[in-house]
Amino acid sequence: MEDFKPISGSCICGEIEYTIKSKPLFTHACHCKDCKKITGSSFVVNTSIFENSLDIKGELLENKLIAGSGKSCKVYFCKKCGVYIYSDYEFAVKRISIRTNTLSNPELFPPQAHIFVKSKDPWINIVNKDICYDEMYDPKIAWPKESLDRYKEYLESN
Repeated sequence: MEDFKPISGSCICGEIEYTIKSKPLFTHACHCKDCKKITGSSFVVNTSIFENSLDIKGELLENKLIAGSGKSCKVYFCKKCGVYIYSDYEFAVKRISIRTNTLSNPELFPPQAHIFVKSKDPWINIVNKDICYDEMYDPKIAWPKESLDRYKEYLESN
């Protein structure tokens, strides 16, 4: 595997700073109605990482939501400025999803998939239709083999 340099990120006020210690697994843009509502935007971009690879400085607030799937999701955000830092989806075993645009270098993690495009705003034009899914994707199909292999190894050792 290539050399990995830790990735940093923060909220807008600087109260929360974090470091990701291992290479992210996958990045997707979600166009579901829940993500649009919670962000007040047309979609959100999330990057999936191992849950033990995140080091956070600062105090986060937590809230439990029910995702569109009906499963629970815990969301974590800065108590001072309210920026949503990451979420912990019930279905994502030992993974968390960082809000990609809280990273110091989000441009390095463009979406590898667009999900719930059946709910996307009509003025959004996604050029690469090959990475679009009407609902959630199957990671075994959408993720790169390298990410699948690392995730499998991580689950077996943790």
